[in-house]
Amino acid sequence: MGLASFLSETLGLTKIPPHLPTILWSFAGFTFVHLVLAPWICARWFPVAYGTTKSKATKNNWAIHVVSQVHSVIIVAGAIYCIWTETPDREQDRAFGWSDTTGFVHGIAVGYFVWDSLDAIINYVDFGFVVHGIACSLVYGMSYKPFVAYYGTRCLLWEISTLFLNIHWFLDKTGNTGTTFQLVNGVFLLSSFFGVRLLYGGSVSVRFFFTLCEVWRDIPIFYIIIYGAGNFVLQGLNIFWFTKMIAALRKRFEPKNNEHTGLLGSNGNENGAATTPNGVH
Repeated sequence: MGLASFLSETLGLTKIPPHLPTILWSFAGFTFVHLVLAPWICARWFPVAYGTTKSKATKNNWAIHVVSQVHSVIIVAGAIYCIWTETPDREQDRAFGWSDTTGFVHGIAVGYFVWDSLDAIINYVDFGFVVHGIACSLVYGMSYKPFVAYYGTRCLLWEISTLFLNIHWFLDKTGNTGTTFQLVNGVFLLSSFFGVRLLYGGSVSVRFFFTLCEVWRDIPIFYIIIYGAGNFVLQGLNIFWFTKMIAALRKRFEPKNNEHTGLLGSNGNENGAATTPNGVH
């Protein structure tokens, strides 16, 4: 039995076979960016900040932020296009509606989150990011049943805030902490995180919860557990990370403060921002 048959027939992911190549290519592509392209870009564009460090962990941290930024650009554009071209029948069937465009966009996301999960486990930084990576891999992978793909695509818009989060991190590492550029970027970061993840994301989560309650008799108990728990866990992480961001940004612009504390990290060394999330859903 091939992988596509196993996923489709044994695990019930009936929509995954035509999109399996997208998932595999996505994983391979982000792995290539991580191992090959990101180190080259960082060495070329940041010869002092990146080139002078000897720590493998620090260099890996640079690489994962490059991968995160590439993913954010691609997935936000894909999610917007998917939502923009959505058909009325999918709007009406939020629990089981499906389209090939959705399958393609989710395939990119699955490949990324599988890579993200493996990196979080191998280069362990924080338990929360391991949980986040695995939860997102399951949520988007299981959408190929199909199930609640309507909501999954909308949650990908959360990556808008990740664009500004990565820029903030790079500004920190290149000696631009506390600059006007970082302040402006910080305003966009907090605004997008609060608006897209907490307000919009919160409304999506509430609507999803009601949809789950409507169809819970028609889906396996495993789906109820994964999606029900995942909904609360991921929103909880968003709230936790938002409070950490506010605290870190305030510290940067307080008078007489020279401590370069990384966003979502509390230590002052160059690994301080290692706990910056690569992408949350």
